[in-house]
Amino acid sequence: MNDQRRSIFEDGQVLLFDKPVYWTSFDLVNKVRIMIRSTFGIKKLKVGHAGTLDPLASGLVIICTGKATKKIDEFRDLDKEYIATFHLGKTTPSFDLETATDNHYPTGHISEEMVKDVLISFLGEQEQLPPMYSAKLIAGKRAYEFARKGIEKKLEPVTVFFREIELLSFEVPEIKIRLVCSKGTYIRSFARDLGQALQSGSYLSALERTAIGLYDVKTAYGMEKFKVYLEQMRSSYCSETNISE
Repeated sequence: MNDQRRSIFEDGQVLLFDKPVYWTSFDLVNKVRIMIRSTFGIKKLKVGHAGTLDPLASGLVIICTGKATKKIDEFRDLDKEYIATFHLGKTTPSFDLETATDNHYPTGHISEEMVKDVLISFLGEQEQLPPMYSAKLIAGKRAYEFARKGIEKKLEPVTVFFREIELLSFEVPEIKIRLVCSKGTYIRSFARDLGQALQSGSYLSALERTAIGLYDVKTAYGMEKFKVYLEQMRSSYCSETNISE
């Protein structure tokens, strides 16, 4: 029985999850691995995610098991869609809520039309400077390790592509924007660049990844829903094989 159960996940499953805020992508992978192993009595199972999502962000993460982990790079290359909320008039060192505000700027001159015009200027290929509070490697260490110690290090800009940018709401000091962009894009860096383009400041106050390629967060598992799915799978298998649990 265990061999049959194990093969489902070892042969490879592609699973969509709606990551909660404050969880790391590794937290999610580890939780999924533990749930599958404990439900089906599997000793070892390869599980990986196809693209990191910051702890302060929620939304879609693709998780692959077993042989499907070979497809991870394919998923990483897909465009991502985000719904992002930006707080105008203030900045933080991390460009989000991980750190406290460090500067204040005027917002009285910012109109809805101005924001729309600025957003158009971001469409297409852009050179983007990653945030210091990121997992970018510098001399074998993560950039955030230096940033959290107050050590200045130089990061090189990367080429990113914005396919769609749409203003969803304008309620200064907060505005909400939908973005479709290439892999490797930092929405926190976009917050910094947006603030500068508006002759003000900006930081990312909320972020949800709503899609990866054609995969949509609306079809993703929450942890409780996934738990029910696993229990139903186990019960169904036991029923079909007349094996008691």
